[in-house]
Amino acid sequence: MAKVCEVCGRGPQFGNRISHAHNVTKRRWNLNLQNVHALVKGVARHIRVCTSCIRSGKVQKAGKVHKPAAA
Repeated sequence: MAKVCEVCGRGPQFGNRISHAHNVTKRRWNLNLQNVHALVKGVARHIRVCTSCIRSGKVQKAGKVHKPAAA
């Protein structure tokens, strides 16, 4: 399963880990992906979304419909 956000398409970034002795090894920075029950084109689905998309409001969560209280 790819570590890619289904909303923005961001994936892991790659770089080097550099020690004090300047030994260079490959490393990667993964996204913080969360499984979210969200509305996609009006249909509730489970998607993998990064936390920055959730916080910015790009994802509308599919929850229970709140009915107004009877007066």
